Amino acid sequence: MLPSLPITPEQLASLPPELRAIVRTLIDHYEARIAALQAELASSRKTPRNSSLPPSSEHPHARPPTRRAASKKTRGGQPGHTKHQRALIPAEQCDEVVSLRPQACRRCGGRLRGDDPQPLRHQVWDVPPIQPHVTEYQRHRLSCPGCGLSTCGVLPSGVPSGTAGPRLVALSALLMGCFRQSKRRVALFLEQVLGQPCSPGWVVKLQDQATAALRPAFGELAAALPSQPVLGIDETPTRQSAAKAWLWTFVAPRFTVFAIRPTRAASTLAEHLTKDFPGVVGCDRARMYWSLGRVQWCWAHLKRDFQALIDHADGRVKRLGHDLMRKTRALFGLWQRHRQGELSRADWKREMEPIRREVDSLLLRGRFSGHARLVGMCRDLSKHRARLWTFLEVEGVEPTNNASERALRHAVIWRKLSFGTQSERGSRFVETMLTVVETCRQQRRNVFAFVTETIQAHHAKQPTPSLLNGA
Repeated sequence: MLPSLPITPEQLASLPPELRAIVRTLIDHYEARIAALQAELASSRKTPRNSSLPPSSEHPHARPPTRRAASKKTRGGQPGHTKHQRALIPAEQCDEVVSLRPQACRRCGGRLRGDDPQPLRHQVWDVPPIQPHVTEYQRHRLSCPGCGLSTCGVLPSGVPSGTAGPRLVALSALLMGCFRQSKRRVALFLEQVLGQPCSPGWVVKLQDQATAALRPAFGELAAALPSQPVLGIDETPTRQSAAKAWLWTFVAPRFTVFAIRPTRAASTLAEHLTKDFPGVVGCDRARMYWSLGRVQWCWAHLKRDFQALIDHADGRVKRLGHDLMRKTRALFGLWQRHRQGELSRADWKREMEPIRREVDSLLLRGRFSGHARLVGMCRDLSKHRARLWTFLEVEGVEPTNNASERALRHAVIWRKLSFGTQSERGSRFVETMLTVVETCRQQRRNVFAFVTETIQAHHAKQPTPSLLNGA
């Protein structure tokens, strides 16, 4: 440190002994202080493992090496593993069967005749030439010979007034809302792959048609949220035009609802759940959720908070972080055994009781430790500790909010690619399509078939198919 100081070693040696001792004491003091601050800065660095930062915010090369020992196995399938390959379909289901018979023996050249009762079967799958199916409706206008009034032929029920049929509208909507393509890319795909003349402006019209057709099914799911016994809720920032917005997700056991709103406040929860919501909500510890009745705080988020304590420079903070982390790992271990059927619910709850008491005791220790880093976090956790253990008391409630975060993953990737929406209409389309796509995944429905059927019903002015039937 001395070479970087404004005083040289020669100047320091020329000082009187008393002054030299004072200067050396100050140098040692500030060197120690700088080292402590550097350690504290390093320990306070936020990563996806000790904060709520998303994993995508950290470059893969910046991540610490895994603790697991490197495997000695080579990449790919291991010797002796069971072979997996596509099963052959029956020959009767093939569009074409080509029989290949050798004409001569490959050794002596003798002529060969007959059939092999079990020929080697080789099937090649391919996409047929794609060509749009165009139907022209010629509406004849005829005049009455009696009164002279002209009458025009009427389009059959279900025929759209526009030029796009239900499957084309459904495909365009899914390319944007499920496969995360831009409007220009969708127009390019329709034109160059399907041979369908298209422009980005026309894709917007198809988007609006899909929204209008699917909105009743979306509204039915949104109206069913207040009656759900358990919901997982999460939110992520997005943009609508130049303004900041929030993309919310509400995950029920059999369906999911997305909503884009301009605020992250509790008013969005009141809008969707109503003030009399009787169920349990799984969520993180964001303040807007505190207005809800019965809540389960996410232990995956808590685990990251405890890791932040472990990463702290202060030994007392580290110690409490390690103690809480041990109990958290034990909690997840028991939960996994219960989910796999190794522990009945009664046995699982009995083994969880000591962990619950010890965690509550550790939180009290941090609350009254007098350490600024511990008091704030532990005070809130200890004061509202019932929200840590709702999953023990209510069957069907999980200790984490992972279902909501998984549901948001597709939406987050879409947001990173699109930078949000440009209008209110765009926001309604996005929340509607995300809802339909995720709900169909939960119910193992064919999303393309459902969207096509819904658009057909919309064109025919018939009741919209429901997504609550599978919920």
